[in-house]
Amino acid sequence: MTLSWTVVPAPSPVRALTVAATEVGLVLVAFGDDPEAVARAAEKLGLDAVRDGDGVTEAAGQVAEYLDGRRREFTVPVDWRLTAGTQRTVLQTLYARVGYGKVVGYGELAGLSGAYAGHGYTAARGVGTIMGSNPVPVVVPCHRVMAADGPRGFALGGFGGGLATKEWLLALEGVLPPTLDLF
Repeated sequence: MTLSWTVVPAPSPVRALTVAATEVGLVLVAFGDDPEAVARAAEKLGLDAVRDGDGVTEAAGQVAEYLDGRRREFTVPVDWRLTAGTQRTVLQTLYARVGYGKVVGYGELAGLSGAYAGHGYTAARGVGTIMGSNPVPVVVPCHRVMAADGPRGFALGGFGGGLATKEWLLALEGVLPPTLDLF
């Protein structure tokens, strides 16, 4: 087996996404042109990495369609082997239950996944840590997970691709109003 990868150009502020897939499915999405992330994933999986191999074409195409606003749901299979235990449970719940244009709080996602029953604030923090370790952001939509903001609802919280990228992705999905790019 090999890990095929490519770089998908994206509008600012995202700029580019490195997308990698195995014969099982999409295994990695990294922000920017990131061959080091590919090398780490390939090593962890015991695979050889091949740039622009045929195995990544479908996944890269779906990511490009999403970024262009032409795709709302990913149908490419996800290879979950870079995740384990509670991390996998929470990420699979996010992937299955929080669709395009929807958001969920860290604590709410903890409850939906059942991974942190009865842990309160610790559960939300645990989910936040998991979102930061998501090997397939954008497709497994950690940008849709928000921090609780008391009676006002949600606040953006953090995001591995940067808050401007999170805001852009949420605007793409209609959750936030689009911003004007004046310069």
